[in-house]
Amino acid sequence: MKNTLRLSLLLFLSSWTSLIAQSENPPDGEFRAGAAMSVITPPIGTSINGNFRDGTVRNIHDETHARALVLDDGQTKLGFVVSDLCMIYRETLDKAKQRAHKFTGIPTMNMLMSATHTHSGGTACSVFQSDPDPAYLAFLEERIADALIRAYENRVPAKIGWGFGEEASQVHNRRWKLKPGITVKNPLGGEDVVRMNPGVNNPDKTVPAGPIDPEVPVVSVVAQSGEPIALLANYSLHYVGGTGPGEISADYYGVFNRRMKELLQAENQQTPFVSIMTNGTSGDINNIDFSGKTKAAKGQYVQMNYVANVLAAEVYKVLQNIEYRDDVALASAQKEISVGVRLPDQSEVERAEKIVAAAEGPIMKTSEEVYARETLKMKDYPEKVDMILQTFRIGDLAIAAIPCEVFVEIGLDLKENSPIKPMFTIELANGYYGYLPTPQHHEWGGYETWRARSSFLEVNASEKITATVLELMNALK
Repeated sequence: MKNTLRLSLLLFLSSWTSLIAQSENPPDGEFRAGAAMSVITPPIGTSINGNFRDGTVRNIHDETHARALVLDDGQTKLGFVVSDLCMIYRETLDKAKQRAHKFTGIPTMNMLMSATHTHSGGTACSVFQSDPDPAYLAFLEERIADALIRAYENRVPAKIGWGFGEEASQVHNRRWKLKPGITVKNPLGGEDVVRMNPGVNNPDKTVPAGPIDPEVPVVSVVAQSGEPIALLANYSLHYVGGTGPGEISADYYGVFNRRMKELLQAENQQTPFVSIMTNGTSGDINNIDFSGKTKAAKGQYVQMNYVANVLAAEVYKVLQNIEYRDDVALASAQKEISVGVRLPDQSEVERAEKIVAAAEGPIMKTSEEVYARETLKMKDYPEKVDMILQTFRIGDLAIAAIPCEVFVEIGLDLKENSPIKPMFTIELANGYYGYLPTPQHHEWGGYETWRARSSFLEVNASEKITATVLELMNALK
């Protein structure tokens, strides 16, 4: 019996060999870190995604960037890159990781690369009526990799710490339940009992269909001299918007990063400093209060500046109480899983063909036309897709990475059940596989559940993904 148990334990441990990048042994060398960023602003005349119709870049309000941080405990190196994009293909990021690995030696499974979800960045993924320029994707492969390579080269002896703030005023669940007996027809022909962005004065709405996550995790890295090297913050807010037509902007993420550099007086220091805001689990969260209790400021770029400054103030307060260490151990775990796809059946394809044929085109104008076009795009999708899930450990802190627009309930569930606490999740990481609602939200319906290239995973996908992330967390523990 003892031999059987021992063999089972050995088999279990060996099954994780390819998933865990290193052990929990204390680091042998000194802790070092470096940060850098690369400009990824798209050319004027190319595509802007984030809406049902494609947009065209006409002006650059503020440059967009890939922002990178490399941590090195003497045994293990972790690399983070967050890009000012709405979403980005796994294939593009895989190529960026390979390029970065070639120059740094950092294992690709130790690299987390994500998008912020600005809706005013260059198109890096086909969604609705926007398609990326292949030349821009090739540009992104190099520039995202270069940000990580430069951060690696900028490593200096460093210390790290983390803390948690809270800012509930800027996050609101955008999905609202409708009164009993009231439904809304969706563009795929079904009936929904939940509506996204229902309007402040809608008499049919009752209460939000889910919670919010007001937490603001902050990871701060400083040189041994005390100079700031980087901070990596996280907030579960979809985006803010309010840009000028055809203008490229990093949204509130970019404003926040510029403001933190000002607050920390890091503009002209010798050690390069980079602020990074990551997107938490915000698939059903935005900045609009549909209860009507608070109103957004009017005017282009006004609200995003307000949100960024509120968050910067909270993060600055958190920074005052962080205790820094240079003896933390780093670890990562990764697993690739297959998830089913909600494919249209023949009757749905035939319905879509009739709608598209009757449209004036080539641009689809109504939501019914847009989703009919999406149905035709989906009919040749594979039955399953493969995605990467990751977890990282920085001392006693854990970070999960999921390649979807993750509903906030999922992020809260992971925080509650993770064997490593504290933890937070970075969404839109290592690829893009659309929205990730829970099965209950699929039952209720609403925009985020409508089948399209922006929402196509099987109904139980969230349960599979959550279970795998917790499995990876247990491996790191």
